Amino acid sequence: MPKRSGDEGGEAGARLDDVFHALSDPTRRQVVERLSRGPATTSELARPFDMALPSFTQHLRVLEHAGLVTSEKAGRVRTYRLAPGPLDRVDAWLAERRALWTRRLDQLDALLHDLKEQQE
Repeated sequence: MPKRSGDEGGEAGARLDDVFHALSDPTRRQVVERLSRGPATTSELARPFDMALPSFTQHLRVLEHAGLVTSEKAGRVRTYRLAPGPLDRVDAWLAERRALWTRRLDQLDALLHDLKEQQE
């Protein structure tokens, strides 16, 4: 069975997978981008997209399931807000990978430098 995204297992790894899945769709990324500027209602979020409202609300459910957005309902209007916590976890995961590869590339650079000096 393939490993999930990240070295962490269990619930933390599953949540990270949910976030990456949610962000894998361009429509959902655009919604996250829009919500980074402030809260918006379902109809405000759906307006720029050429799709039926039920299809669009499915995108919002995926984002909410991943914890990327929260919503409040007041009467018949649902307002969405960005929840940055999951993005912070993705950023931390990427920083760990970046640090690992930076160390590895630095080690390779040092090795190549040593080999070059030995040849001279």
